[in-house]
Amino acid sequence: MPESAAVARRLVRTALTAWGLEDLIEDATLVITELVSNAVDHGCLPSIRVIVSRPIENGVRLGVVDRSKVIPRLRTDSNGDQIRGRGLLLVDAVTERWGTDLYRWGKQVWGELEREPAQFPEQQEPHPRRLGPSATPVTR
Repeated sequence: MPESAAVARRLVRTALTAWGLEDLIEDATLVITELVSNAVDHGCLPSIRVIVSRPIENGVRLGVVDRSKVIPRLRTDSNGDQIRGRGLLLVDAVTERWGTDLYRWGKQVWGELEREPAQFPEQQEPHPRRLGPSATPVTR
């Protein structure tokens, strides 16, 4: 699994850099690592497919395809002694949305990350004036 996750992280970093989405790399590599780990642990074959796509300009979809038809469950138990089984909690916390697409021969588990759209200069809030330590802004 470490080799599979490392290859997947390189693929994700390369794609996000090419698309100018470098600010998503940290979260994206976490998500792909968890998805690959689940696929390697629960898939029915020794191979998986990693998919990195850009469905919207400011976001990315990361997917891992395997031959298992078992839908992953988000664990909500709070067994603090358990080391494994919390990967989807991380995926759920970091992604905008995630899910599973079932196929006749297996499934794809995916997560989507988005960055905030860049504001155009006319939409930006004006920079606040610097006030001294005892100054209080006045609101009207």
